[in-house]
Amino acid sequence: MLFRSGCAIRFACLFMLSVPAVAANLADTVVMVKQSVVAVGTFQQDRAPPSKFIGTGFVVGDGSYVITNAHVIPPPLNTENREVLAIFAGEGVQARSRSATKVMVDPKHDLALLKISGQPLTPLRFSDARDVREGDALAFTGFPIGVVLGLYPVTHRATLSAITPIVIPAAHASELNVKSIRQLLSPFMVFQLDATAYPGNSGSPLYEPETGRVIGIVNMVFIKNTKEHVLSEPSGIAYAVPGEYIIRLIKDAGLVP
Repeated sequence: MLFRSGCAIRFACLFMLSVPAVAANLADTVVMVKQSVVAVGTFQQDRAPPSKFIGTGFVVGDGSYVITNAHVIPPPLNTENREVLAIFAGEGVQARSRSATKVMVDPKHDLALLKISGQPLTPLRFSDARDVREGDALAFTGFPIGVVLGLYPVTHRATLSAITPIVIPAAHASELNVKSIRQLLSPFMVFQLDATAYPGNSGSPLYEPETGRVIGIVNMVFIKNTKEHVLSEPSGIAYAVPGEYIIRLIKDAGLVP
């Protein structure tokens, strides 16, 4: 009986000691992930300011490529004034711009693959998104509200609330557009997250807190009122495209994820 009690006490002590270690894993993971998270936008030398931020992206492949959302890619650039697609790597005043070019775009899954100039950066690796379950704890890192907060990556915890079709029901027919109608005809499953994301978080990697391995990319926020209220009245609901579509895009480009 005493032997069993001793085992129980030792087990309880080991359990209590393990809790802080698990909680600290995300802090260690964030340090690693931040090296691979970049801002995506445009750069024009004679513009004030020269850098224009649009969204977030993260480094993949051999370190010379970035994945972001297709909707983050800007409309036609002002090439006459030498405006270029760019990514911004580093934090704060240490951030540096690099020119980027589009390699492939997957509009259906809101994905874009960019090739960046300069030395390779640290790429993120992928986990099998098919293994995640509703209720899993996840995290994403990006640039909410853009450069208003400075180029310092921000990390949010998230719970995988549901795996659901991408189509969000429209209250009125007037809310339908070409994109939403196409999604109604050919929906695919996305991750619904119990997390607050903001404009600028588009393209943020969604990853496992313990490993930093990517399982998706944040691409949409549920707006409960109007776009103007998304900052003052966030819904606390965000969506992410599963990593299997990112991996497919990278492989279609002839690269190794």
